[in-house]
Amino acid sequence: MEHIVFLERDSIRARLRRPNFPHVWEEYSHTAPDEIVQRLRTASIAITNKVVLSGDTLAQLPKLRMIAGAATGTDNLDLAWCRSHGIVVSNIRGYAVHTVPEHVMMLILALRRQLLAYRADLAAGKWQAAPLFCFFDHPIRDLHGSTLGLVGRGSLGQAVARLAEAFGMRLLWGEHQDAPLVRPGYVAFETLLAEADVLSLHCPLNDQTRGMIGAAELAAMKAGALLINTARGGLVDERALAAALKAGRIAAGFDVLSQEPPRADNPLLEPELLSAPNFILTPHVGWASDSAMQVLADQLIDNLEAFASGNPRNRVA
Repeated sequence: MEHIVFLERDSIRARLRRPNFPHVWEEYSHTAPDEIVQRLRTASIAITNKVVLSGDTLAQLPKLRMIAGAATGTDNLDLAWCRSHGIVVSNIRGYAVHTVPEHVMMLILALRRQLLAYRADLAAGKWQAAPLFCFFDHPIRDLHGSTLGLVGRGSLGQAVARLAEAFGMRLLWGEHQDAPLVRPGYVAFETLLAEADVLSLHCPLNDQTRGMIGAAELAAMKAGALLINTARGGLVDERALAAALKAGRIAAGFDVLSQEPPRADNPLLEPELLSAPNFILTPHVGWASDSAMQVLADQLIDNLEAFASGNPRNRVA
């Protein structure tokens, strides 16, 4: 009989059916780092969303045979350790193909059309005091005819591209940073930075992408360009971004930070930035529409049942 332990049940707000094989089910609303080993000591299947399972931790869990990721990203899991020790790791795929792209377009539209700035002005009474029927204190930029640069050509990047094309945006796909060759259909990373009016990140966080957008890359972007990150916070140097935002060089819409929940000293949480018209930060909710979470929950149990039947699916290790 499988012993299943869900370390972060509160990370999914959806109905979760029980698997169709004999099992013991144990769940926790959330799990702190010092609680992991004790809670998984007798587990054969662990379900985790963002709880980190390192090799050192996994070495203390000899009964564990499967890790079911309750998300697409697996940067919180030591995949190399799992592969070398025969632990199956499955993730969730395709569930956010509508909700994340819609969130991306929301951020782009809000920032390009100065939604926050005009809303603040209205609250301050500027429209009421205007001599004309409207006022033009903040430049409004159309999406039509502007250039969207994309890093990452997976299902989410492609879904964002389809929505952007419907708005009449020109698309550029960025080659890997420091790549020796540029593949057909891509542009050099440096070209992407120089030409994009909007740059949207849709790549995984790994050793090659960590900190890929730093001070030099931000300086290479167009003045007034928009940086969107709904992927992973570690892709961007947050201190460098904070400086660029304060200088008014660019605008940014972020749904992720390098540490979540964030620490109070994160430079992007400064009150000056959280109230700035050129920055929108949302609390990692781009993936979390009700319908998307239900698809995720259903697929999670499908992954458990496939493993129990001897035919694991969505394997990353």
